[in-house]
Amino acid sequence: MRPVAAAACLSLSLAVAACGGPRALPPEAGYGPNPTLPVPARQIIPQVKVADAIGWPAGRMPTPAEGLRVQAFASGLDHPRWLYRLPNGDVLVAESNAPPKPEDKQGGIRGWFMGLFMKKAGAGVPSANRITLLRDADGDGVAEVKTPFLTDLTSPFGMALVGSTLYVANADAVVAFPYQTGQTRIDAPARKVADLPAGRNHHWTKSLVASPDGSRLYVGVGSNSNIAEYGMEEEAERAAVLEIDPATGARRVYASGLRNPVGIDWNPTSGMLWVAVNERDELGPDLVPDYMTSVRPGGFYGWPWSYYGQVVDERVKPANPDMVARALKPDYALGAHTASLGLAFSQGTLLPERFRSGAFVGQHGSWNRKPANGYQVIFVPFAGAMPNGMPIPVLTGFLDEEGRAMGRPVGVAFDGQGALLVADDVGNVIWRVSPAG
Repeated sequence: MRPVAAAACLSLSLAVAACGGPRALPPEAGYGPNPTLPVPARQIIPQVKVADAIGWPAGRMPTPAEGLRVQAFASGLDHPRWLYRLPNGDVLVAESNAPPKPEDKQGGIRGWFMGLFMKKAGAGVPSANRITLLRDADGDGVAEVKTPFLTDLTSPFGMALVGSTLYVANADAVVAFPYQTGQTRIDAPARKVADLPAGRNHHWTKSLVASPDGSRLYVGVGSNSNIAEYGMEEEAERAAVLEIDPATGARRVYASGLRNPVGIDWNPTSGMLWVAVNERDELGPDLVPDYMTSVRPGGFYGWPWSYYGQVVDERVKPANPDMVARALKPDYALGAHTASLGLAFSQGTLLPERFRSGAFVGQHGSWNRKPANGYQVIFVPFAGAMPNGMPIPVLTGFLDEEGRAMGRPVGVAFDGQGALLVADDVGNVIWRVSPAG
């Protein structure tokens, strides 16, 4: 496509996508165990409302909830996406973005437009393919050490340490490295543990968590499409959580029908695995809510044939009523098109009492909803092992007065003192949230 024609086509598509369409419900209608699920509003071109990514102007930062303060734990990073704390308190950050797609897996003109939209939202930068180590040795809440820890990776994302082995989930494989406490760089070559679904990599992030005893690894793998429009053969072992034996590399599908399971953590009360899932598009501004849910071994959660349990998606052909009948309803909706990516259950007693039993969720923010949704970090309170009540905003103010994105939160984790860390891939900052005063 010639540059002039491409620009004209993009402008026309943006204009078409940005106007018309159903009026959005209040954002809170898409939260909780029983979100509002309106009649689908099918769209050939999804409604587009891209928040231009501009970064943080001097003197600006997110707004913390009452009783909290926020500071930059580290800045000057390159698209920081995911966080992991080592036992000695060092924090690893995956600086990463999507890998190049094979020429025959671009997704045609639709994929081209989506790529331009994502670039406008700040997701078009090359991947640094690096994990950086941050160290706050004096405990003042600012990392005085920022150094490359692992380089020459392939769009790295999830990380997990088991004994003296550090596992990293690249976009195409889980790899392992030897680790010694306190080291600030690993130069040893990667050892492949298991291949992961790659190819088109429509959803490229691969989150990772180890079982409490370290005998298994669990990897979140997103779908290769919106609703399997490229065929189910491209979705093998996708839209799923995979269980991997690190000793042999053997893997199996632990749970399926999860369109894009990114955030992943163990519920400390129930011991069950939980994930935060990004749902499908092109059904209007209020469908389908992203969600967080406990993951049952062998469970099926609907994608692509149904959503939020057994609500049939009539666009998917051929229909599959047997699979719809198996679909489990998620535990808690996180709002439509919020791009809820980060998930971390409460740790420690540093934060105020109201944040000590529940889960923190990093919401990257919508690109296809008017008005915008997400662009915040929330806390979902729990009573025992299950969510209880509406979410509490923890960190807001990522959009400026003109609706531009100064930052976009992604991964969330805790530092050694119990403060919440938030990866901001547009601001290129790791924010630290702690008690005020």
